[in-house]
Amino acid sequence: MWWSGTEEGVRMAGTEETTDIAESGTAEPKAAQGSGAVDAQRKSTKATVRRVSVSVRTLLVATLIAALLATVGVLAWLYLGAKAKLNEEARQAANNSHAERIALDYAVDAAKINVQDLDAWKKNLVKGTTSELKEKLSGAATSMEQILVPLQWNSTAIPLVAKVRSNSNGIYVVDTFVGVETKTTQAPDGLQSTATYGITIDSNHDWQISDVGGIGAVVGQK
Repeated sequence: MWWSGTEEGVRMAGTEETTDIAESGTAEPKAAQGSGAVDAQRKSTKATVRRVSVSVRTLLVATLIAALLATVGVLAWLYLGAKAKLNEEARQAANNSHAERIALDYAVDAAKINVQDLDAWKKNLVKGTTSELKEKLSGAATSMEQILVPLQWNSTAIPLVAKVRSNSNGIYVVDTFVGVETKTTQAPDGLQSTATYGITIDSNHDWQISDVGGIGAVVGQK
């Protein structure tokens, strides 16, 4: 009986231990499973918040970049427009100056007359002119020679001013003023006057002079 009781007691004790161990082993995984689910949910929530935060930040950066690019584009357009305008104004000013220089040089040479060397004056009269104008001026010079020789005409000239009056499609009309001192048999002491020329220059044809008004005024001085 003693052994039997002891055995039973041992058996009973072992059963209680086994039960406790089993209960303990069952409880711990349940607790671990609950804790893991909470952690997973927290991680998922944090990831979602992080994604939302990154998305908002990316949107703001993209918006700022787009606004910056738009501003840069507008500034570049304004800059290029202003630069083109300045370049065009500078080009036009240079062309005006060139036309005025051509006109003034021509007018001075046309107003210089030495009756002893009319051939030089005739050459200057047609220098830089178109073929059509050259023929016209040559005829005028021959007619003027009939007046210059009897009067023993001698004149010197200095440039005064030239100003572009108009510019249409590369055709420049320049008003040119030249100071002239003329000596003739009728005025041996010399006369001071201003010769005025309206000179047309075609920049489309190598800046040739296509028309001259006022040549007759040179001979008309008394």
